[in-house]
Amino acid sequence: MDLSQTLGQKLLLAFEGKQSPSKEIIQALKSYHPAGITLFRSLNIENPPQVRSLTEALQRQAKEIGLPPLLIATDQEGGQLMAVGEGTTHLPGNMALGACGSVDLARRAGEVLGRELAAMGINVDYAPCADVNVNPNNPVVGIRSFGEDPEKVAQLTAAMVAGIQSQGVAATAKHFPGHGDVANDSHYGLPTLPHSLERLQKVELPPFRAAISAGTKLIMTAHISLPALDGPDAPPATLSRNILQNLLRRQLGFEGVIVTDAMDMRAIRQGEFLGQEAIRAAQAGADLLLLTADTKDQERVATALTQALKSGELDLVETRNSINRILELKRWLSIHATMPELSVVGCAEHAQVAQEIAENSITLVRDRQRILPIQLSTNQRIALLVPEIKDLTPADTSSYLKLSLADALREYHPYVDEFVFPFNPQEKDIAALLQQVEKHALIIIGTLNAYSQHGQQALVHEVMKRRVPTIVVAMRLPYDLAAFPEVSTYLCTYSIVEPSMQALAKAMFGFAEFRGRLPVTIPGLQ
Repeated sequence: MDLSQTLGQKLLLAFEGKQSPSKEIIQALKSYHPAGITLFRSLNIENPPQVRSLTEALQRQAKEIGLPPLLIATDQEGGQLMAVGEGTTHLPGNMALGACGSVDLARRAGEVLGRELAAMGINVDYAPCADVNVNPNNPVVGIRSFGEDPEKVAQLTAAMVAGIQSQGVAATAKHFPGHGDVANDSHYGLPTLPHSLERLQKVELPPFRAAISAGTKLIMTAHISLPALDGPDAPPATLSRNILQNLLRRQLGFEGVIVTDAMDMRAIRQGEFLGQEAIRAAQAGADLLLLTADTKDQERVATALTQALKSGELDLVETRNSINRILELKRWLSIHATMPELSVVGCAEHAQVAQEIAENSITLVRDRQRILPIQLSTNQRIALLVPEIKDLTPADTSSYLKLSLADALREYHPYVDEFVFPFNPQEKDIAALLQQVEKHALIIIGTLNAYSQHGQQALVHEVMKRRVPTIVVAMRLPYDLAAFPEVSTYLCTYSIVEPSMQALAKAMFGFAEFRGRLPVTIPGLQ
């Protein structure tokens, strides 16, 4: 095929369908000859056997059409973002690994992610997140980061890349050049990283250098602007030739595949402008454009790229080189890809890795009143106050989980009363809760990003006024203590998955040590 016929290899498409490829995606495969498919939890995923059946059907369809084997990708990070959740191993996630500080555990976590994806027919993982989270107000990275120390994040990033790719699955270090110090979510607008290249070299770039040294096959771009590099009207890094070609290719020496973050995010112009944005991304140096299931958007982008190639807007040599990088990735997968038995997904060996991460990550920040380990008489009652679980960003699958902390605590003490409050409780909610916990001997409050949630902050303040022994557990970001410094006993889990809840309960009752260390700084903590 000539270059115009292979141009579709720059596209990653998506579709809605769980049991079989939709008629829309079959037609798109025939029309555009894309490189592959991204699977999304809400659109495509129920459980591991269903995913494997779907990926096999997609590959059969591509073969019948005469396409090279498809890249089939998804977001399987561990922690808060797990595209395939039910039936898989629930790893606590990157910040929990940061609290462990273990390169070995990061590598083994990557092996679990890679092996389970391979068993389901998925050959590209949009992981690990290599962002250095130095901004407590970052709404989109947070616990997806290994922490705030660039060198430690670099070590853990490299280890996870090696682990994933050891299983014949391509890893994707993201989000270049670093999404960890922004205060806005690029799903809804264009955040700005207001730093110099010198600062980038010290903080944001070391994990990407490490990922490249570890051989990561892909790097995903960030939809963030860098005025220091691109001037006052800086475009998203995804559309910046200066960032993708000069910084990533020339200075950092990356020779693999550059994939964009999702092109439907609002940091990128949408609707009729999307075709033009796709051309700009390709001109900047992006190899793969990550599109969604919107068939109009798929047509816009495919048509725009074809016209741009014919008109000379897209350089012929650069386009050929870009497609060759994608085909080289597919060659690597054809050599290294494995198809383990589906029984490895969620197996006991993998569960042990998750448990080790959980038990080594639980962090005791302070216990000024010596409440821990918990020692109550058998007839005393514990009140457990926890917020409703919700997704805090589109890059979040927490809402699919059921919080298991109450059950974990009951393994050690029979009388645990669980009270679930609204994610951002109002005054009347707080008053009702206070009435219900009046006669409890111990109160445990779980918080989810209370640092930015005034209702959760107010609840903790009011409970602390009652002078009942109280333990506060930050179940997501550890920064929450800065919002209620009067709390005397404070713990961090970095995750709400079941292994983390079991490890928390075990340590609180004195059957395990608190081994975790804060991977980020809590503002104002002495």
